[in-house]
Amino acid sequence: MKILTVKDLCIDFFSDKTKISAVKDLNFELEAGKTIGIVGESGSGKSVTSLALMKLLPAAPNCECRGEVVFHHSQKGSIDLLQLSEKQMVGYRGKEIAMIFQEPMTSLNPVFTCGFQVAEALCLHSKLDKKAAKNRTIELFERVQLSDPQRIWLSYPHQLSGGQQQRVMIAMALSCQPSVLIADEPTTALDVTVQKNIILLLRELQQEFNMAMIFISHDLGVIQQIADDVLVMYQGKVVESGSAETVFSAPRHPYTQGLLACRPSLAYRLRKMPTVADFINKETQSIGNEVFSKIIERQKISFQETQNRIALLSERENLLRVENLQLQFPAAKNWFGKPIRFTKAIDNVTFEVKKGEILGLVGESGCGKTTLSRALLRLLPADSGHVFFENEDIFILEKKDLRRRRRDFQIIFQDPFSSLNPKLSVGAAILEPLQVHKIGDNDRQRKESVIELLETVGLQSAHYQRFPHEFSGGQRQRIGIARALALRPKFVICDESVSALDVSVQAQVLNLLSELREKLDLTYIFISHDLAVVKQMSDRIMVMEQGKIVEIASADDLYQNPKTAYTKRLIDAIPVIF
Repeated sequence: MKILTVKDLCIDFFSDKTKISAVKDLNFELEAGKTIGIVGESGSGKSVTSLALMKLLPAAPNCECRGEVVFHHSQKGSIDLLQLSEKQMVGYRGKEIAMIFQEPMTSLNPVFTCGFQVAEALCLHSKLDKKAAKNRTIELFERVQLSDPQRIWLSYPHQLSGGQQQRVMIAMALSCQPSVLIADEPTTALDVTVQKNIILLLRELQQEFNMAMIFISHDLGVIQQIADDVLVMYQGKVVESGSAETVFSAPRHPYTQGLLACRPSLAYRLRKMPTVADFINKETQSIGNEVFSKIIERQKISFQETQNRIALLSERENLLRVENLQLQFPAAKNWFGKPIRFTKAIDNVTFEVKKGEILGLVGESGCGKTTLSRALLRLLPADSGHVFFENEDIFILEKKDLRRRRRDFQIIFQDPFSSLNPKLSVGAAILEPLQVHKIGDNDRQRKESVIELLETVGLQSAHYQRFPHEFSGGQRQRIGIARALALRPKFVICDESVSALDVSVQAQVLNLLSELREKLDLTYIFISHDLAVVKQMSDRIMVMEQGKIVEIASADDLYQNPKTAYTKRLIDAIPVIF
């Protein structure tokens, strides 16, 4: 049964007499109990489309929506949502059509408890009293598999993990049993096991309520797991559509072929990751599946090449050696503020990193990956243990000597926007460490070095004067890389540095990191929740669970012969495309 019809949808934005066409002539139909997946890079029009369906876009004259979004109501008949007033739309939004947003922390109100926010939606649409709404909310928390629903009812968003926040958003979206659920990148920042559980949960709830779903993602593996049909969007247009099996097994459009090629595979590793630009020519004509396969085949790394590199690294000296590192956080305090119970974030960790090696670090959220990375650089104080960098114990260095040593090890943070000062131009942000460490004779020389760095990471000299908000996510990540490399370090920690990027931008950044390693003889610890990305980048991989290192092996050995049940579970949770 048809539940939603989108016909000739066009979305235009207007600014200073400039017209930007975000969506052009979008058409599709959605049936009850079915899922349409919408894929594409940032700027392709995915999220704008979802906001238009919910009538959440700005009003004219800043934005104009044309076409039809027809909701087929079981009792009221067919209603064009675009023709409804805001007051009329309130009766449909949340009740008949609900949405799970990409960022639960920005969607949930930080000043209200999670329970109150879900109960509020129930009181508005279901006319329940406060007691009935609370009972229904706790039932919903149980339904979305939140442990200890009573605690979640009283918790504020910041007191929950990313997976828990996303489940609260799902509970809120499903509170009124909508006919259509729109999920906009609901699993982007989640680790593979939480992501898999969220997808299984959504599919289970969809079957229970016979709910139609629009699932938006740039991760084709996730779309393949959940969607019946797929729309591929490029520059506001649908360039390919069909069943998920057909689109992914035999992509026709070069853009779709490029998106599939950009995603790291568990079956092989590549010298250089393809990007969408490698597949699209000026006429955007299909290159054919045979050429598509040849492009991948040419870049594959052979077994012998891998063995040669492992042998070469084994002969190199250790750049970093970690011995019995421990760090714990207070889990509970008494009335006087004294900690009475602790959580071990890093539990007796020992490992080493060879010079020139890329060591991958994987594990579920909360396992201690990020805490470990900060402890290694003395950004967090460890309780005990030693970290030797070039055989020098950095834990016993005085402040002056530590500052001197900081030139040699740097970190690229997960969110470049929050790690960049919004009041400083990117040039000034990169120039600052050069001034602090007195590298170069004067600021003119330092500025020349910064411009050279910007060009090295694929940006332009004109970007020197721009501010962080003027860049895309991929460009900001390149700025973060440039800043980390400003002091010419020997060792860099990449902490989830490509997690939130589109697959094509992610491929570009991975290629850049690999090129810089060769050019500058860098050593990396590469942290990510995407195990396919870690396998593509790493020589060895270290698996972390509850603060402990449970397995270390070469990248290929780890995936082919995992030794622990935990590692097997992580690998099994990775989305695999046809």
